Amino acid sequence: MKKISFDFDGTLSRKDIHSFAREMALAGHEVWIVTSRYGDEEGMANNWHWIPGQNEKVFAAAKDIGIPEDRIVFTNMRPKIEFLEGKGFAFHIDDDVEELMDIMSSKDECVPINANHSDWEHFCREEIAR
Repeated sequence: MKKISFDFDGTLSRKDIHSFAREMALAGHEVWIVTSRYGDEEGMANNWHWIPGQNEKVFAAAKDIGIPEDRIVFTNMRPKIEFLEGKGFAFHIDDDVEELMDIMSSKDECVPINANHSDWEHFCREEIAR
């Protein structure tokens, strides 16, 4: 089984990618959410009281997919590669080209997959099959 990562906004928030993530979780893959959003603690520390309410969507999606809360990472606007690097992720799917380029330039084994590419699912399945 593979360890795989999904961005939330513009990626896992899409129905097609959400369904794919659920399929992967049901198949026994270790599915993670790695989002640039601010976590609840960081938001409250900055008096951004709306952050926990906004993050409810992330937690609801995770619950529906079958992702435990300890596999949700809020990077607080830091590059996602700082979390992903060296942790054995097969791929990370994201709609942010800058995040994907950071992963690619890191030389980490995690394969960056663009959620906006028409063949995103094919590329994900290809990595799962390796």
